[in-house]
Amino acid sequence: MKEQLFYNCRVITEHDIVNGHVLVRDGRIAAVEEGNACGARHADDVDMEGDYLAPGLVELHTDNLEKHILPRPKVVWPQPESAFFAHDAQIVSSGITTVFDALSVGEYHDKGRIAMLGEAVEALNHCRESGQLRAEHLLHLRCEVADPRMQELFFPISDTPGLHLVSLMDHTPGQRQWRNTESYRTYYSNTRSWTDEEFQKMVDELRARRDSCADENAASVMSFCREHRLPMASHDDTLVEHVNEALANGIRISEFPTTEEAARYASENGMTVLMGAPNIVRGGSHSGNVSAETVAREGYLGALSSDYVPISLISAVFSLNERGIMPLPEAMSLVSSHPAEAVGLDDRGRIAEGLRADLVRIRRLDDVPVVRNVWREGERVF
Repeated sequence: MKEQLFYNCRVITEHDIVNGHVLVRDGRIAAVEEGNACGARHADDVDMEGDYLAPGLVELHTDNLEKHILPRPKVVWPQPESAFFAHDAQIVSSGITTVFDALSVGEYHDKGRIAMLGEAVEALNHCRESGQLRAEHLLHLRCEVADPRMQELFFPISDTPGLHLVSLMDHTPGQRQWRNTESYRTYYSNTRSWTDEEFQKMVDELRARRDSCADENAASVMSFCREHRLPMASHDDTLVEHVNEALANGIRISEFPTTEEAARYASENGMTVLMGAPNIVRGGSHSGNVSAETVAREGYLGALSSDYVPISLISAVFSLNERGIMPLPEAMSLVSSHPAEAVGLDDRGRIAEGLRADLVRIRRLDDVPVVRNVWREGERVF
């Protein structure tokens, strides 16, 4: 039996901050108590020196792996395992102990994502089997239903052991996030230039492509997920009808709703509204959608994702608290217990007796939260 005591810390529990100590036994939390105990009893005991002790963060949707395997346009890194371990190190140093690596199945412009899909999944499987990963990595497949190739890309990798979440996306101009086609044109203006005629032709082609396959693609994926009891997420809900469609199909996570109306309706109907932590930190959406802070202030925010900046989870938690939007324990639940519950991981996400000892030590440095150490199931990984 291995015991470890974390003492002299501010423990962020689900509802409070406890000045006290946490006892870990064989990788599980054995006790959470007030008071600083009597100091170290074992060589592995940790004097937290007044730092925060938070639950390990749970990340449901990050594109960070893609940045390591596809570091430049048209460049697929020839050693995907080394890229994966570099990604893993960045993830765990951000306080994330459970991460859903999001990979695109189908594309709307970036063909490099298709080129790296198979190698990324193979790297995930190999690295998981090695036992050398610091965080626990699970797979999130982002299915672009408007791509005619989606099914031929999805089903060959659908038996991946780590697959635990599937989302349905549609980035066609005129749909969801790009309901306003001029917003679509503006967003891509730094990398693409179209004449009015070229732009309209491209939009017409993408819409025709979508109409030929989107319904069948979505139905096939949802049927698979229901059969295998996989959690599903909708993506970029914009209208109430998008949310109703998701609810009718058993989807319980609304990723990155683009309007306050959609976020409110999803929350009121029991969906977990997942927004981007960078949106909180930056004070707004990078693509002009609803502010995550607005959604939080109105009480509709259910969880946060780091999306494209892993450290943004911790930063967003403390930003929400500093701006007076919510107490620190409530903000912390957006990146720990809430995302864990949304995908059925009931053994983590809180510092409570019997749960996994996934723990993060955080210190404030000039008002910036810094991750100092991380433990996964009681073993220090950072």
